[in-house]
Amino acid sequence: MDASTNKLRVLLCDDHPIVRAGLVAVIELEDDMIVAGEAADGEAAVLAAAELKPDVVVIDVNMPKLNGAEATERIKKATPEMKVLALTAHEDSHFVQMLMSAGASGYVLKRTAAQDLVRAIHAVARGDVYVDPGMAGQLVSGMRGRVNARGPATTRPELSEREAEVLRYIAEGHAMKEIASKLTLSTRTLETYKARAMEKLGFDSRSDIVKYALQRGWLKSM
Repeated sequence: MDASTNKLRVLLCDDHPIVRAGLVAVIELEDDMIVAGEAADGEAAVLAAAELKPDVVVIDVNMPKLNGAEATERIKKATPEMKVLALTAHEDSHFVQMLMSAGASGYVLKRTAAQDLVRAIHAVARGDVYVDPGMAGQLVSGMRGRVNARGPATTRPELSEREAEVLRYIAEGHAMKEIASKLTLSTRTLETYKARAMEKLGFDSRSDIVKYALQRGWLKSM
């Protein structure tokens, strides 16, 4: 966050100048965002992230020198708290899983509307996970395919109604304070429900919650 302007600082990384120009135009229309810098290849993205310390790095999957996953992994290794949002034309669940494994907090398709990109940036900036709604169906199909290939799925522990409700709100991208207000709970109580649910399911991250939500069909209407 830029202390002088109270705006989110966004680093834009794409090897196509026209795409970067479009992204700049989208960011500059937002009152609470500012372009911290640009990068045209993976190595430049890693260096710019280290130098400029943006709040969110928006990065293409296919770039010269280092691809998006490799660059993301290096950025997160150097600065774990930095948020990375993958932006790509690839509509393949394999790429989502690859970027999430590398440390990205979100995955947005280049054909998405400008307002959805802005929503995704806000979501990852506040610590949530964002998966483009257009990818939900493929992710669910991919998960079912892997389960069928292995045989019957392992039975997961049952969540309480409240635990499931909390996870669903988190998967949908709601901030913790917003969820607490919706459920009339304190944030401390909310964190307790979240921790219990994640412990039961053996989850370590928000991306695990999103994958679980997709598998359960919670996000089909996103």
